Amino acid sequence: MIPVAEFKQFTEQQPAFKVLKPWWDVLTEYITVAMLMIGVFGCTLQVMQDKIICLPNHISADGIADVTCEEFTKRAFNASKQTPSDTSTKAEVREMNGLKNNLDIQQYSFINQMCYETALHWYAKYFPYLVVIHTLIFMICGNFWFKFPGTSSKIEHFISILGKCFDSPWTTRALSEVSGENQEKVNQDLEKDFKPSILENSEVSPTKDPSIVPVPDKIVAENSTASLLDKKEGEQAKALFEKVKKFRLHVEEGDILYSMYMRQTILKVCQFLLITIYNAALVGNIHFIVPCSVKMEDMTGYDNFCCNHTKAHLFSKLAICYICFLGVYGLTCFYTLYWLFHRPLKEYSFKIVREETGISDIPDVKNDFAFMLYLIDQYDSLYSKRFAVFLSEVSENKLMQLNLNHEWTVDKLRQKLQKNPQNRLELHLFKLSGLPDTIFEVTEIEALKLEMITDITIPPIISKLVNLEELSLYNCPVKLQYASLTYLRDHLKVARIKFEDIREIPLWIYNLRSLEELHLIGFLSQDLSKTISLESLRELKNLKVLDLKSNLSKVPPTITDVATHLQKLCIHNDGTKLVTLNNLKKLVFLRELELIHCELERIPHAVFSLTNLQQLDLKENCLNTIEEILSFQHCRKLTSLKLWCNHIAYIPDHVRKLRSLEELYLNRNKILILPTQLFLCNKLRHLDVSNNEIREIPPEVGILQCLQYFAVTSNCIETLPNELFFCRKLKTLKLGNNRLTVLSPRVANLTLLTKLELKGNQLEVLPLEIGECTSLKRSGLIVENTLYDLLPSELRERMSEE
Repeated sequence: MIPVAEFKQFTEQQPAFKVLKPWWDVLTEYITVAMLMIGVFGCTLQVMQDKIICLPNHISADGIADVTCEEFTKRAFNASKQTPSDTSTKAEVREMNGLKNNLDIQQYSFINQMCYETALHWYAKYFPYLVVIHTLIFMICGNFWFKFPGTSSKIEHFISILGKCFDSPWTTRALSEVSGENQEKVNQDLEKDFKPSILENSEVSPTKDPSIVPVPDKIVAENSTASLLDKKEGEQAKALFEKVKKFRLHVEEGDILYSMYMRQTILKVCQFLLITIYNAALVGNIHFIVPCSVKMEDMTGYDNFCCNHTKAHLFSKLAICYICFLGVYGLTCFYTLYWLFHRPLKEYSFKIVREETGISDIPDVKNDFAFMLYLIDQYDSLYSKRFAVFLSEVSENKLMQLNLNHEWTVDKLRQKLQKNPQNRLELHLFKLSGLPDTIFEVTEIEALKLEMITDITIPPIISKLVNLEELSLYNCPVKLQYASLTYLRDHLKVARIKFEDIREIPLWIYNLRSLEELHLIGFLSQDLSKTISLESLRELKNLKVLDLKSNLSKVPPTITDVATHLQKLCIHNDGTKLVTLNNLKKLVFLRELELIHCELERIPHAVFSLTNLQQLDLKENCLNTIEEILSFQHCRKLTSLKLWCNHIAYIPDHVRKLRSLEELYLNRNKILILPTQLFLCNKLRHLDVSNNEIREIPPEVGILQCLQYFAVTSNCIETLPNELFFCRKLKTLKLGNNRLTVLSPRVANLTLLTKLELKGNQLEVLPLEIGECTSLKRSGLIVENTLYDLLPSELRERMSEE
């Protein structure tokens, strides 16, 4: 006997696969088990018991020819009911009773086997085996997609991720937060019903203005120890988000799961129709009495036999049960086909989930991903709801935020605080996945620099940073909630924005009415033939400094929006030629102007209209001549002129007209001669002509009695005029890398000197009078060590004292 347990392996699947089995697959699975039990039961009877019993069919006593098997059985049955008064029938019955066939057991066995093989219909013989075969085929068709390599890998991966998402603490947390938000929304609606007058009198309603976002409830949730995730759980949830993203990209590419499931369902329907038709047609061939005619008279003495199919009655009942189960199985398959075709299963919408959970950014999915979710819904729709949490970017951002808060504690952030060049206490965050909420607990921050951090939304709690004055965003797109914008608009003083494209500049920057400095770094246009302009600066009513490090071909016209209060304009053009500068004429209150690396060949005429200009920097241009310098006499307030790093070969004599000039930078040019007219600018405090080709310094240098800084480094000077040492206010004198052979003892006149550079000359000794420069220390004396060591030890000790 074959135990039923042997067939268990055909129906066993991994328990996790049950989530992808809708009710009709579960029903058909139980039906196949029932049909398999029918087949196994029939096979067991077929093996364990006699299959058929046969007896010879005799000729009647009155010489009548052989009767049929049915007639013979009928006569014997009737004879047993005859009364003793019927003498004629009695004699016949006595003759029939106890008839000897003169056959031994081997002959009976031979007759039974021969009649079983030749007389019994094949369907009656093999019915239980057919049932087993049909059922196994149904089982294979029903579970083939769980075993096929192209589909089983996706199914196993999906079920693995699904289980982890379902059990993840983050899923529970995200859904509970949404439930809390929904409940609060209901409470707010009830409060509105009870207090309509209060809302009518309010100026702004957060529920009416979509740009006004209330303080997120997650802050409250994070303070609750019951809902906090530990660091390990947060990392596991983060890994799940990555797995879901990759799995979605992989599965949405094709529809092999849907195609395989549909094909196996169609195959099951075809098998059902075929099996039902031939079983219904052949079930009538199972008979209890089977006539048998075999030519074996020479072996047994008989040719005709009457056989009894011992299991015919049971087989006929089992066949009826089998056909009934088969009918239910077929109806279920037809319903499956209806389910497959009556709706598009390659597109799955999370609309209901979005409405229930309040997570509005859950995306719809397609192809095999959608099909598996439809199957999941047939099992339990809660799986899809919890799984959807890991498809939401909002949910992922919240998790990243939580992990950030775990990683960046308040103490760790305070350790990163340091002074920036503007002497503000700055916190610099680089390449983080978001903005930690713990930042807003470090209230001493004065400058916040965020670099290469994506998708930042600054919450209203930025108002906790009461000392914040400077915000730097380097390749870092930032969004603001309305309350955040309100706070920054009234408190932020300095903004620095670095970008790759002009569209990356946040528009809210142009609404910061308290902003005093705006620094924009990046290409405003990749195509120089196109004119790109900044947004209107009209709202920046306190803007005083505008710094543009870009590739401008002309001065942006929107600069004129701040013409009445702009005091400093810096354009660093990175080698792009600045062609049109007419808009500069309108900046009548401008005090400082920097046009750096703009490929200017002459001093722009628009500059001469700036009557309030005090400082002009034309560094790293292509100036060959500065004949236009005469026009600077209209800029009566000009005190600083920087013409360094150009190609200027000479200084015109009318430089003397710049009477108010205090600083002049002509270093790194090609100047050969310093004109005597230069030294008529008697207010000069700072004169730098280093890195030129100057051979001598005119004696008129002594006229500059206000001179405090004089640099002639890296020229070709061989001697110094004695008049140079009449400039008693000199604090810095740079004479390095020239051809000096001697330093005049008159250097003692420069008692205020704090820095003297002599290195790179041809000096043999330093004058002892250098010791009378009481303000000069060893750190301020830049000279070869061999020369310094020649000084008296007492002098060296005094200069070494700090």
